[in-house]
Amino acid sequence: MSLDLHGPGLWYVTRATGLVALVLLTASVLLGLLNAGRFRGERWPRFLTQGLHGNLSLLVLAFLTLHVASTVLDSYTSISLTAAFVPFASSYKPLWLSLGAIAVDLLIALVATSLLRGRLGHRAWRRVHWLAYACWPVAVAHGLGIGTDRSATWVIGLTLGCIISVAAITTWRVVTLAAGAR
Repeated sequence: MSLDLHGPGLWYVTRATGLVALVLLTASVLLGLLNAGRFRGERWPRFLTQGLHGNLSLLVLAFLTLHVASTVLDSYTSISLTAAFVPFASSYKPLWLSLGAIAVDLLIALVATSLLRGRLGHRAWRRVHWLAYACWPVAVAHGLGIGTDRSATWVIGLTLGCIISVAAITTWRVVTLAAGAR
């Protein structure tokens, strides 16, 4: 079996891993919001939310690695490894690709600081973790701007589902904070 760098195989891998990464990132953001809101139930303890959030974040990183690798290896677009991490380092759809690079950089910072949380201290970790509120919408914008399937009905539905679910849980979180402040 050989890997064809000129055929559509890598393009399919790039599309699939990008969409899976979006769904997993959305789930991780949702669990992060629930965890920050101290969500728990009789059958759903808080440690479960926290553990799933951390593990999903690592899974996002795995799919993102495949997404970046398949994009860089695909000879059709000629996107360099540097362009995957440095905004505006590529002439190929520079704005949309740069949003992807920014999202990658933010996610790496989030995962790295979470792995070093014990050494950083809670306050420093929390400040960096606020980047999650920028990472997710930047990643969504990247997909909407550069994704070749962005006009497909199922991709629009998937993206809208992600947006609506994050908006709903964010609203719950803001209402919960406002109610607690009274």
